Amino acid sequence: MSFTRRRLLGVTAATLAGSALRPRAARGQTPKRGGTLTIRAWDPPFFDQMLSTAYRVQIPISFTHSRLIRHKAGPGVPPTTFPLEGDLAESWSQPDETTYVFKLRRGVRWHPKPPVNGRELTAEDVRYTVERFLSIKGNPSAYMLKAVGRVEAVDRYTVKFTLKEPFAWFLDALANPMAVAIVARECVEKFGDLKKPEAVVGTGPWMLESYRPNAGLTLVRNPSYFVSGLPHIDRVELAVDEDNASRMSAFLAGKYDLGWEFPGTINRTDWIQIKDTLKRVRPQLRTTEFASNVETHISMRTDRPPFNDLRVRQAISLAIDRQGMIDATQEGVGIFNPAVPAALKEWSLPIAQLGEGARYFKHDPAEARRLLAAAGYPGGFPGSVCFTTYGSTVLTDNAQLILKYLKDVGIDAKLDQREYGSFISSCYFGKFDSMTYGPQTPFVEPDSFVFGMYYPGEQKNQSHVDDPVVTDFLIRQRRIADPVKRREVLHDLQRYLARQQYYVQIPSGVYIAAWDGALKNYGPNLGYDYGGRLLATWLER
Repeated sequence: MSFTRRRLLGVTAATLAGSALRPRAARGQTPKRGGTLTIRAWDPPFFDQMLSTAYRVQIPISFTHSRLIRHKAGPGVPPTTFPLEGDLAESWSQPDETTYVFKLRRGVRWHPKPPVNGRELTAEDVRYTVERFLSIKGNPSAYMLKAVGRVEAVDRYTVKFTLKEPFAWFLDALANPMAVAIVARECVEKFGDLKKPEAVVGTGPWMLESYRPNAGLTLVRNPSYFVSGLPHIDRVELAVDEDNASRMSAFLAGKYDLGWEFPGTINRTDWIQIKDTLKRVRPQLRTTEFASNVETHISMRTDRPPFNDLRVRQAISLAIDRQGMIDATQEGVGIFNPAVPAALKEWSLPIAQLGEGARYFKHDPAEARRLLAAAGYPGGFPGSVCFTTYGSTVLTDNAQLILKYLKDVGIDAKLDQREYGSFISSCYFGKFDSMTYGPQTPFVEPDSFVFGMYYPGEQKNQSHVDDPVVTDFLIRQRRIADPVKRREVLHDLQRYLARQQYYVQIPSGVYIAAWDGALKNYGPNLGYDYGGRLLATWLER
């Protein structure tokens, strides 16, 4: 069965008082210093987080770098919610709708590593980072801050942003773990960029001690972290393991402290297989379920025939048996998504409320064939689907189902399977001939989902969408400060996009987050911010 909206609203984690940056333990609990936490991770192609949205790059940086503001973490924060708090910023104000002023914490120091060698962080570091973020060639996330007109270091501890126009999502963009982790000019000047592991020097809670290609990374506690007493955990091992059977065996043996899939979860198909064994061998394991925001879709070259024909795109959507995919690869538990993933329930519109566009989320191969014939393709057409596995059995199985569904309506699509790096540098950024299938960056606010995917000319506009109606929606919602009115515009946008089908949305799963009972003060959530979620945790073993 599909995961209903009512059930989504009911899923929460256990509550426990305390904020990540105010390290208070639950009543009767005293944080314990020390220990090694081990997580299954992925081999990063490089370490410059401004040159990729890839989880392989972003997750390690969440341990080593800080942002101006961040999302609160811990068991007191229900999954799929993202309240903000200061990180490097001690406070901030908004004198008018286009001006933001941040007061920095004093005494924040860079990691005691060359070439920065533990000097104090200043407002100039923030100014330099933001300007690099906006100007560096190839930054796929630059659109997040395209509203910024000027950033100034007013004094040593004050940063002022002047926007070119109102941008209601500005604070959310700064808190995004893949946006503006503050970096040091010295590292860029010494290494030319930040791709090398030697360039991983931040102000975050852990420091990169070693990187072993295709094997793992070791992070050690930053002794001069700016929040007294944090982090509690001395060492974090990020172990690379690309074999699912190996990962499962390692988890059963207690090697990993979090679920081995992103973001600390276990695939439902694997969970069904091992849950009884886990009850016996890891009886203290804790779990909770919440909706995934990893939106997967079929993107198309909508700037070319046949995909520039609305009827062809609608036919492809009708060809996809979404419930069949949920039943076949997700044990019958999944979520239908409009343009904004249903996990972001405050902003996502339920499928039933999409108006005329709701019909295109149904499986109707007969209507799909009729639309193809009306568009001039009565016998269908050939095509290709660019794809990389991401090491996921679910994605691989879904790719095969997509090919079958397309063939059922006459579209003879071949799988163009590529190595991860090749896929990210080409198809992920819209460089393909026909279609692409895969997951998208799991943002935690709706603007990044819709703006990056639909604004004309943006690097992440995979389907090459250039629709003036959509562009108007995108710009308008960014300028509306009132969240209620902004939500109305986003809902209207989702209704329009449901009919246009510039991207054919594939169902998302429902996460089963899992963590060892010895890991205290932990709260699972969506997104790349592993470091933030682990900052105030400790191990009792």
